[in-house]
Amino acid sequence: MNTSEPSDRDRGGTEKLNWIDRRREKIRAEIERNRRGEYNVPTWVLAAALILIVGAWLALIFFAG
Repeated sequence: MNTSEPSDRDRGGTEKLNWIDRRREKIRAEIERNRRGEYNVPTWVLAAALILIVGAWLALIFFAG
């Protein structure tokens, strides 16, 4: 099978390197944003903290009262 197109294995290696490079650049950009103070807490973390606080408050009311 002689074709002018690269095999799937050859193309997969190139795509994987590109994916790794894109991932590294994304991580690098995120670290730079965090160092500049542009860090945002994910919504799910805020929701979990709120549930934990309200749950602890309710437990204190029910068990101590």
